[in-house]
Formats: sequence, structure tokens, C-alpha cells
Amino acid sequence: MPTVLLREAVRATPRTRLLRLDLPDPSFAFRAGQAVMAGLSGAPTRSAYSIASPPSLAARGSLELLVPAEGAFGDPGLDPATVVGRSLVVEGPIGGFGVPPEATGAPLLLVGGGTGIAPLRSVALDQLEQDHAAPMALVYSARTADEFAFADEFAALGRAGRLLVHMTVTRDERPGEWPGRAGRIDEALLAASLPTPDAWCLVCGPAGFVTAATATLRALGVPAGRIVVER
Repeated sequence: MPTVLLREAVRATPRTRLLRLDLPDPSFAFRAGQAVMAGLSGAPTRSAYSIASPPSLAARGSLELLVPAEGAFGDPGLDPATVVGRSLVVEGPIGGFGVPPEATGAPLLLVGGGTGIAPLRSVALDQLEQDHAAPMALVYSARTADEFAFADEFAALGRAGRLLVHMTVTRDERPGEWPGRAGRIDEALLAASLPTPDAWCLVCGPAGFVTAATATLRALGVPAGRIVVER
């Protein structure tokens, strides 16, 4: 892909920024859940970032990435908000995460931890644009309440009945300020979130998180072949 313009960098959480890129070629095609390699034009380093937006947005000339607020593109201390208006080199798409072809139209459970929410957002928004109306649920874990990216967006989808949403914080440092669930994702939460017993499960997050969530899903009887992971 040719260079793209970094149009906007907005605060997603205290530690992340949502980048909005202008695509000069709207024919850039990817599957929801995939990633790209991105770096500042002229710089030697590239970093892998999951695409946080659905393919339909790329068709309209835009792409969204969720990146660290510091250390983006392999440059320690770089806040991408300071380089808005610069050109980026974006290569890809890469990776095989996403809804497998054989799961098209099937109920889905999305399980995300930390910045692992980025490809799951892409998948969720893409699925909601499809003709099928299979049930879909999201279980999202973050250390503290202010580290939930896209929280308002997911809450709105939940209120509209389009997505069953469960969010849980693992470090309740300010008791009483978070009205939702506290604690790690466990068997009870996943059991309550599975849309159907035969749902496909997509899990993305840190390696330990993915390992634990996968083991819990297996304990619930979800076949290994219906669990798709990305670390």
C-alpha cells in the first residue's frame, strides 16, 4: 500500500490512541480481525497493529488502528498525537484472525483483554453489517474502568439489543466508582455469555489471558475447533 495520511489521533484510553488514517486507495481489502504493519514514512521500523475498523470503512477511504500512547511505531516515548498530519507506511493485511468461512452466520462470542479489543471491534462491526441476524456477545476485560476502549460504543450497541456486552475490571483500585463487574473472566461469566452452546468463540489479548480464556471455554464444552485465538 502507498503511504497514507494520519488524519487524526484521539484518546481511546489513558494508554492508547485511536488513529484515523486516510486511504488514497479505497480498494484496500482485508478480513475483519486482520492486522497491518505500520510506521512513520522514512523511519526504519514498522510495528504490527490490528485493524480496529470494519472493511466497509476502508471502502469509504478510512482505516482505524488502536496503538500505544507511548512507543507507537517502535519509537519509545512517541505519542502519535504529536505526528498528526504526517505520512505513514502501511503494509498488509497480515494475520488469519477473524471469523472462519465455515462460521459465517453462526452465533459468536468475542472475548477480549486490553488492546485485544481492536480486532474484535472490527469483527463485531462487520458482523452487524451482515444480512444474517445471528446472536453475538462480547466479554471485555480491562485492568481499570478507564482502560476500556470503545466503552460508549459497545454500551450503545448493548442498549440497542444488537450486542450482548459484559465488561469486567481486574484491578478495582477505586471501589464504588465502577458500577459494573469486577474480577477476572471466569467460567460463570463465559457460561452466561455464550449465545448458544454451538457458538464460535474469538479470543484476543495478552498470551496469558488467551490461554486462560481458552482453557475455560474448553472446560465449558466448547470444541477446540470452534475457538479462534490471537495473542
